[in-house]
Amino acid sequence: MKKIGVIIPAFNAERTVGAVIDGVKKHVAGENIVVVDDGSLDKTAEVSAAAHVRILSHSSNRGKGAALQTGFLFVLQSPFDAVITLDADLQHPPEFIAQFIDCYASDTFDVIIGSRLHDKKKMPFHRVLSNTITTFLVSARTGRAIADSQSGYRLIDKKVLQRVCLTWEGFEAETEFIIKAAAAGFRFGFVPIETVYAGEKSNMTHLATTLNFVKVLFQDY
Repeated sequence: MKKIGVIIPAFNAERTVGAVIDGVKKHVAGENIVVVDDGSLDKTAEVSAAAHVRILSHSSNRGKGAALQTGFLFVLQSPFDAVITLDADLQHPPEFIAQFIDCYASDTFDVIIGSRLHDKKKMPFHRVLSNTITTFLVSARTGRAIADSQSGYRLIDKKVLQRVCLTWEGFEAETEFIIKAAAAGFRFGFVPIETVYAGEKSNMTHLATTLNFVKVLFQDY
């Protein structure tokens, strides 16, 4: 059986990270769960430590892409066959991990992305708009039918991490990852997931993030 690790990038997530870890533990052993505390100013690290999972910490907030890079480096040095990434704020329900693992067991895909766009009625309008536009652009850029380019809920085979090196440190790193993985010829699969929203704004509505997305989109890899 293939060994699956889990990376949870976290920033000021003391209220939710414990519940995320508890949910993940129903599918993956605690020793295979890694929380990357990206310079949190609250008790994210303490809550994670109490849940008996591995913690990797940044001394200051560097961005989600940087947190993923730290987690990926750990995976490359560990005996995992693949890793699942999901957010620490409960937007990615851990119960869908089983679907990712089942899909991966088919040996058909190297990168599996959780797609939220199958049921747009449950998404805030600004989310639908930003995700639809960015997903269209990423699909056009890669020549692949990407179902949800902005979803950070993913399963990634270790061999992809051995080939794909991220350089961006913000949210745009997730777009960079898809473009580079597609250019390297890796196979993409998708599983439908539900996402919990609590009125937070889309990161793509921030000017700096949007500009960086455009830079990543048109960068020559």
